[in-house]
Amino acid sequence: MRVWRTRTLMRLTGTVSSGLGRAHVFMAQEHYQTQFKSILENEAWPGTLNVRVAGEDLAAYVALRNLSGVDTLDIDDEIRSNASMIDVSEISPFRVRGFLREGRSFGGASAFQATICSNEQELACAILIPDLTRHVDVVEVIAIEFLRGILEIADGDVVSLNLG
Repeated sequence: MRVWRTRTLMRLTGTVSSGLGRAHVFMAQEHYQTQFKSILENEAWPGTLNVRVAGEDLAAYVALRNLSGVDTLDIDDEIRSNASMIDVSEISPFRVRGFLREGRSFGGASAFQATICSNEQELACAILIPDLTRHVDVVEVIAIEFLRGILEIADGDVVSLNLG
């Protein structure tokens, strides 16, 4: 189990939630996996863990989305204002390039190395912010292992994501 050893620049805390079950289609693409290796130092598990955030954590996530160039147009004005005051200048995104395959477009994303913490366990991961996403309050997390299994977490459990 690899853990990034850096100082924490931002912490997001939220609850594990189920997604639409479609991430595996994208995560299994060789083009993405090659890029994930440079971020995670290994291939990513073919799926994502969804973590729903609210309040101050949502404002911090919106600040990351802004850093990624992803607009959050329909977010509450107070959250948008709070996000604009969060300093993300020391946080560096990794760019995940999109591609075309057989006439189908696979979009790009930004990724941020992080550590996920639950039940006194820590594991290296990355927060993935797709360029095109319907999620506003859901953080998508990738790792080299099946996070629900190794951390023994389920929907409704609280986890923390530490960005360094």
